[in-house]
Amino acid sequence: MAPSLVRGLALPDRLIALIDSGRWRHPGDDVLADVIPWFASPLDFLSTPEAMEWESGSMDVLADRTFFHEARGSTAPVPLELPWLDVEQAVLIAVNRIPGDDVALALDYRSDPTDPRVVGSDFWTDPPACQWRLVAPAFSSFAASLGL
Repeated sequence: MAPSLVRGLALPDRLIALIDSGRWRHPGDDVLADVIPWFASPLDFLSTPEAMEWESGSMDVLADRTFFHEARGSTAPVPLELPWLDVEQAVLIAVNRIPGDDVALALDYRSDPTDPRVVGSDFWTDPPACQWRLVAPAFSSFAASLGL
């Protein structure tokens, strides 16, 4: 299986296998709520690398805005850690179902280049700004927790 690149980052093998088999799809709002109980807005899973590439482009527009806690690691004055998202080391895998909610789940490659952690935008814990929060320590464990 050849690696699929999104924003120059190789998607995890498990994600590619799920996409190729047609199994990378939303497991249902109830299942997602069990896995991410603090996440309050409905999501749509991005079903192709092309959709992930397209949606991830939005991070370039939002980078360096403190409201969204997104920045470019290559120009940040200090190494970026959560609650900040390094947009150069991230790929969106799920986005808001309701237009204007501006929420997402992302692969965060700062943790591991082959099995990155999954993080989610959190507008609910400490409003009004968004902060990025750990959803799962690795994509493989996130997929397993969803029964995928």
